[in-house]
Amino acid sequence: MVTDKPVRGDDDSDSSPIEFYLDRGSGVPTYLQLVHQVDYALRLGFLAAGDRLPRIKDVTRSLAVNPDTVMKAYRELEVRGIAAGRPGLGTFIVAAPDVAGLSEMTALQRKLASWLAEAAAAGVDELGMKALFAAALRDFHHGGSAGGRRPGREGGDRADGAA
Repeated sequence: MVTDKPVRGDDDSDSSPIEFYLDRGSGVPTYLQLVHQVDYALRLGFLAAGDRLPRIKDVTRSLAVNPDTVMKAYRELEVRGIAAGRPGLGTFIVAAPDVAGLSEMTALQRKLASWLAEAAAAGVDELGMKALFAAALRDFHHGGSAGGRRPGREGGDRADGAA
């Protein structure tokens, strides 16, 4: 995903600034993929409060999914307080998280792309990159770094002092 915000047509009220896609091999349920894409689009500045999500019939047609799946995703967005349905009009973004500015996100994306290129040059495949990133993110959330942990060991040292 690129962080350049798409250009919006001012007079095209039927369009939405987001177009959904599916990764059928990801193992993530379809409705959650849609929810995640809305969340990512909000964080990257592609969507903002007041934006309309694609119509359910357009999503079902373009992705060849059941309308109930799209409705489940939109309901989940409503439960999270991100979107709200307006009868006869569609589903609209009602709240967006506070996020870093677009220029900061673009700079961070460039750094991440550089890291990905370095990992690829070291022979790390996509799954390995995802594993490294997930481990680093987990360690970040736990207030530390991976420095003292062996791969595959959560929680650090054992109670008996052995590593």
